[in-house]
Amino acid sequence: MNKSFTLFYADDDADDLDFFRDVTTAIDKNIELFTHENGNQLLVAVRNPPPSPHIIFLDLNMPGKDGFEVLKELKSSDEYKNIPVVIFSTSNDKNNILRTRELGANLYITKPNSFAKFQKSIEHTLSINWEAFNPTLENFCYSC
Repeated sequence: MNKSFTLFYADDDADDLDFFRDVTTAIDKNIELFTHENGNQLLVAVRNPPPSPHIIFLDLNMPGKDGFEVLKELKSSDEYKNIPVVIFSTSNDKNNILRTRELGANLYITKPNSFAKFQKSIEHTLSINWEAFNPTLENFCYSC
């Protein structure tokens, strides 16, 4: 992988943030990762570039603004609606999955429990041509 990526990831779990950082470091040195401990922090960062994210990873269950609220704000904004948003959650609840798709998420990943599966899910996300990708019921949920 030789393309450079700027990723934003919001999650209130410090261990998940560290694990995500470890995985992206293992994948490629051209990944610049910015982590945020909640949805409000992520929204402030998105609205105050540089940097601007290529992809936003978003946990659903966070205090304050949860992932649903952050997703809704991003996708209802003309300025930010084209940034791919990947829901990265422990929940594989079908209602949550459908709701995030309806709110405009581009992909839904259930957090893997192994480093190798985690790495594969991030590599998959980075390999997508987001300008051409059309989330359907069949391809919206990765490893759910």
